[in-house]
Amino acid sequence: MSEHLASIRWTRNGQPFDYEHYPRDHDVRFERGQRITGSAAPAYFGSADGVDPEEMLVAALSSCHMLTLLAIAAKKGFTIDAYEDDAVGTLGKNAEGRAAVTHVTLRPKITFAGDAPDSAALEKLHESAHRNCFIASSVKTEVVVEPR
Repeated sequence: MSEHLASIRWTRNGQPFDYEHYPRDHDVRFERGQRITGSAAPAYFGSADGVDPEEMLVAALSSCHMLTLLAIAAKKGFTIDAYEDDAVGTLGKNAEGRAAVTHVTLRPKITFAGDAPDSAALEKLHESAHRNCFIASSVKTEVVVEPR
């Protein structure tokens, strides 16, 4: 198996430390040197310039589904020219009554070159991608795939 590292760095920078005023922006660094600014969602006093953890979770699920589907399609001899997804995550209450990303809908749109799978085969590609996606297998969130 493998390990995947992420480093989070946050400082108060002299701001007052009360709920309405402490800064939410933080630096997210990945093991190969990539960096993004993380923050809370604006509804939780975060910056619109940062990516909130809920968005990162939705993006991880979408990206993992895509990468898994691309691998399966390539092994089955299909050629994909483009893949788009406008994924949506819903924050709600889980079974324990706590706030959680309770539902994610992936809406992939795939453009095939040459022979494309029929609708039944495409549905099987998505089912296999979902079943084999590392991230989807790691979360309790309901993930629904609605191909476009």
